[in-house]
Amino acid sequence: MIRLGVNIDHVATLRQARGGSQPSVRDAALVAEKHGADGITVHLREDRRHIQDADVYDIREHISISLNLEMSVAEDIVDCALAVRPEQATLVPERREELTTEGGLDVRTNERRVKEVVAQLTARSIDVSLFIDPVMEQIDAARTVGAPIVEFHTGEYANADDPKQQTNEFERLREAAAYAHSLGLVVNAGHGLNYENVQRICRLPNLHELNIGHAIISRAVFDGLGKAVFDMKALLA
Repeated sequence: MIRLGVNIDHVATLRQARGGSQPSVRDAALVAEKHGADGITVHLREDRRHIQDADVYDIREHISISLNLEMSVAEDIVDCALAVRPEQATLVPERREELTTEGGLDVRTNERRVKEVVAQLTARSIDVSLFIDPVMEQIDAARTVGAPIVEFHTGEYANADDPKQQTNEFERLREAAAYAHSLGLVVNAGHGLNYENVQRICRLPNLHELNIGHAIISRAVFDGLGKAVFDMKALLA
């Protein structure tokens, strides 16, 4: 069974639009857990545009499934991760002006800093994942810095304009997944996946986990969060 990590960032986006405490990200995490999520994913961005530090602590305290903290390698974010000690930390690239994460982390170029952060997190018994493009040199770099997990950026596949382009992107992901597994890395994937395109991604070899957020929260507006999580989990099965 492929694990489903439910990203609840956009529940916090809705809350931050008006301030206050509603909707509760903690309640969202608990609803997702109740309806089949295997883990909760949150991205503590440097500009704190949605998830706040207090949210990370609150969710960590109240859920019984795993917490995956998406994060940059900025010092204050790393300090928060070391204090919270989520089960998993996923290192991602971050630019202030982007609407969402637009590509994978360039591990090869930033090898020294990434290796340092991986070592810090690992020393606190946190599993480290690197969010990367499905490129062989980035996979090699991920192994070099000591990360046990890679999460492939599926945005190019999800945004493909025609079936042929989508097939080409799927093949690129398939080859990358097989190669990463051959190096002993755990293979996760995510970004842009929805109820229409996710099942093909489930055919990737040795796929361990998918992290999905926007599609689930969007469906929840009409169907409720519990049903949205349940339906996505059913597709992964």
